[in-house]
Amino acid sequence: MFAYKGFNKDLTCRGYQFKENEWNITESAKCVNSGFHCASDPLDCLTYYPSTGSSTYYIVEIAGDIHEDGSDTKISCTEMRLVKELTPEKLVAHALAYIIKHPIRSNSHHVKKDIADASKGVVVVRGKTPMAMGKKGSAIGLAQEYKNNREIKQVIVITIDGKKYKENTYYDITGKEILDGKIKV
Repeated sequence: MFAYKGFNKDLTCRGYQFKENEWNITESAKCVNSGFHCASDPLDCLTYYPSTGSSTYYIVEIAGDIHEDGSDTKISCTEMRLVKELTPEKLVAHALAYIIKHPIRSNSHHVKKDIADASKGVVVVRGKTPMAMGKKGSAIGLAQEYKNNREIKQVIVITIDGKKYKENTYYDITGKEILDGKIKV
């Protein structure tokens, strides 16, 4: 089974030093109490590792004893292997894929409605006309819903690079700049 996990930049989590390319093993798994924790929704990693500047994110393979408590998409396991590191842009892309796959599931509290700012380096916004802005280096994910339901019509990932996409400027689902509520042509 595959999931997502956040770490400190040095691949530590709650005092445990994870190793890449090998199985990390612990004795028991119970959400909140023991085991290695991860999530099926990539954005749930931001609850524990909110800043892309001081955190790193991975796709992980989990095995052994697996426990889920149902409070969010948190999973605890006894065996975990780090599969692939995700840049903030890739984390956002995986989050958008998760939203597309589960369009009517309750959103992570990290998904904003209609408009938001990527204050900690990452933001995902969904709605009929989603828009977002951020500082240089921020990853923005926009998910446009169909007018009649919550299913996703279109998505885009934008990286604020200071050139094509400027800081502190709102962008829409087409990647166009928004000025005073109007799309810049």
